Amino acid sequence: MNHRIAIAGCSGRMGRLLIETVLGAEDCELAGALDQPTSPAVGQDAGAFLGRNSGVAIASDLRTGLRDANYLIDFTRPEGTLAHLRLCRELGVKAVVGTTGFSDAQKAEIAEIARDVAIVMAPNMSVGVNVVLKLLDVAARALSQGYDIEIIEAHHRHKVDAPSGTALKMGEVVAEALGRDLKQCAVYGREGVTGERDPSTIGFATVRGGDIIGDHTVLFAGIGERIEVTHKSSSRATYAQGSLRAVRFLAGQAKGLFGMEHVLGMA
Repeated sequence: MNHRIAIAGCSGRMGRLLIETVLGAEDCELAGALDQPTSPAVGQDAGAFLGRNSGVAIASDLRTGLRDANYLIDFTRPEGTLAHLRLCRELGVKAVVGTTGFSDAQKAEIAEIARDVAIVMAPNMSVGVNVVLKLLDVAARALSQGYDIEIIEAHHRHKVDAPSGTALKMGEVVAEALGRDLKQCAVYGREGVTGERDPSTIGFATVRGGDIIGDHTVLFAGIGERIEVTHKSSSRATYAQGSLRAVRFLAGQAKGLFGMEHVLGMA
């Protein structure tokens, strides 16, 4: 079975990697490539950066980019992703969403769209990160008393949202395991005389610089010991490969909103 896939944001770093990964997969076919109207790449062959002729021209019109596709992979920005998903619902195109930074209202709209079309949405498509999320649930339950929890993340200088979607997901997993609401217990910055640390809080620290692809550490700091659960990305290839696993999972789903835990059979 060939999975006919369109890629959004195809001229970006992630978009190009997704195109390369799709072109290299035996069971996948590049069926569309989308970019902003202002992009100089519009009209060019989507495989030109690889020195290949894919037969797919980069389009700025959504309908043109999606008309031959059964799936869309989208790692762009919240507003653009939502516009894409609205049309996906109309056309019956399933979607894999790696975009981060959605508001609660935007997440609610995605859940509504998923009542009609199947969507996998995850802040991180890496298989390793999603295994770490499972480990964090176990660790948080076992270390629920006497341990302060801090989440430290680092990304490249071009990342526009902070904390990262992955860091927030880690915080949500830990908070849920502890019976807490992350919105009520998260601390996103410390400055000046802050007083003693509130043991019920979950702290976040953000680093931005250079070409760091993505590092995440959850620190459980107790008296006399500390436990660190860390994931470090050395290549975006893991996100692309995880996205194709999500596409293959969606082949068996008619509608609904799923996470990578469903894709990996850990739900």
